[in-house]
Amino acid sequence: MVELMLLKLWLGIFLLDIISLSSKAGGAFVGVNVGTDLSNLPSATDVVAILRAHQITHVRLFDADAHMLTALSDTGIEVIVSVTNEEVLGIGQSPSTAAAWVNKNVAAFLPGTNITAIAVGSEVLSTIPHAAPILVPAMNYLHKALVASNLNDQVKVSTPQSMDIIPKPFPPSTAAFNSSWNSTIFQMLQFLKNTNSYYMLNAYPYFGYVDSNGIFPIEYALFQPLSAVKEIVDPNTLFHYDSMFDAMVDAAYNSISAFNLSGIPIVVTETGWPWLGDSHEPDATIQNAETFNNNLIRRVSNDSGPPSQPGFPINTYIYELFNEDKRPGPLSERNYGIFFPNGTAVYPISLISASGSSVGGNSSGVFCVVRPDADTEKLQNGLNWACGQGGANCTAIQTGQPCYFPDSLQNHASYAYNDYYQRMHLIGGTCDFNGSAILTSQDPSYGSCIFMGSSNSSSGNLFPPPAAGPVGPSSWGSRLEAFGSSGFLFILCLPLFMCNVNVFKFLYL
Repeated sequence: MVELMLLKLWLGIFLLDIISLSSKAGGAFVGVNVGTDLSNLPSATDVVAILRAHQITHVRLFDADAHMLTALSDTGIEVIVSVTNEEVLGIGQSPSTAAAWVNKNVAAFLPGTNITAIAVGSEVLSTIPHAAPILVPAMNYLHKALVASNLNDQVKVSTPQSMDIIPKPFPPSTAAFNSSWNSTIFQMLQFLKNTNSYYMLNAYPYFGYVDSNGIFPIEYALFQPLSAVKEIVDPNTLFHYDSMFDAMVDAAYNSISAFNLSGIPIVVTETGWPWLGDSHEPDATIQNAETFNNNLIRRVSNDSGPPSQPGFPINTYIYELFNEDKRPGPLSERNYGIFFPNGTAVYPISLISASGSSVGGNSSGVFCVVRPDADTEKLQNGLNWACGQGGANCTAIQTGQPCYFPDSLQNHASYAYNDYYQRMHLIGGTCDFNGSAILTSQDPSYGSCIFMGSSNSSSGNLFPPPAAGPVGPSSWGSRLEAFGSSGFLFILCLPLFMCNVNVFKFLYL
């Protein structure tokens, strides 16, 4: 009887582990915005190579560029396409125009390109207020076009709005939308509720901090610990806010609830911190940008919501992939990029996990790659040693070869480290390189650049599967992949477990 109880206990723990594994597959994600307003924009193929090299699984495009959508095909990357502000008026006045837009920019690329949402305009209420009357009609017409094509379950429709339409975001408990937009916002929220979509919020603690004129400490904007005397507390709910980001999201949730609507999740479609600014922008520094974005990734990756909605993880898109040097406005507007066009990081950043190590993935092997925060000098020394004395085959990272682009020290060192490790680990070779390397189960292969040990090298699939995405119709494949081997093992072994249970019953009952 004791053995039977132990077996049942073991089975219970095993099942809980599998349930936990599958539930984590739908955890919160951090994606990036991809703007194209720069002088030296790489080709669409090279942009996607950079996304894959850095294992970015979610992107938002500011338009529906055919070259980008084609290049994203068969990558598994989840894509938000956008109706530009210039297109909103036409679509909002004509169902046929909306249908033509969906056919050209969405249906034509599915299922190869994993389009999951349409963003209608960008901050329409605050940037082109004259278009407000046709904003919701545009959303409705696009949704009806998706329904007609049987795509409405896969592709959601929403519209990004800035924090500007919430005049007093603090304290969050009393936040409300600008009443002059009440009619439009109510219709918009009803649409999101009826179509099981989500509210797209552009929230920048950088602006919140700068505009506060010293009322809030900079640590609050950068997700840094606050001393007891600096703690931020909502006097009405007594919720403690560790970051301005959380307070902004909660302000939006409370503004939505003021319309007696609930259950509409918020996705932060833009947030970021500039790493360079004019003389009157002293807080736009590379150190602050690095601190903000890395702490943002850690915050989002803990899978919790803001204090008022702890069960709603905050899926977020960083603004932005590249610096857009052709944008108007102050210098800071042109320096939000986290990567240069050649794929080199502006500052150390990892969008892979909160812990700084690669997790998840679907490769059957283990890979040796650079640590995200590795020292540049250590990386260069490690690269030189691996390609020299270490005996790694570094041909693929030479000019014109499959792994040369992105032309960055991090990318080249990762390839060399892995090649050395795969050749030598069975006879004592390690993945250390003076502390600049780390082991990962995530296949770092991308495009035609295949890392040794990749399960894709024999399958003919040039793109490794993406990490698990958001909870939603488009992500069930990722959730099933995460269930993968453990689920198969459980199903395979279940008859044996049941057999053993019956044996125990026979022996002890």
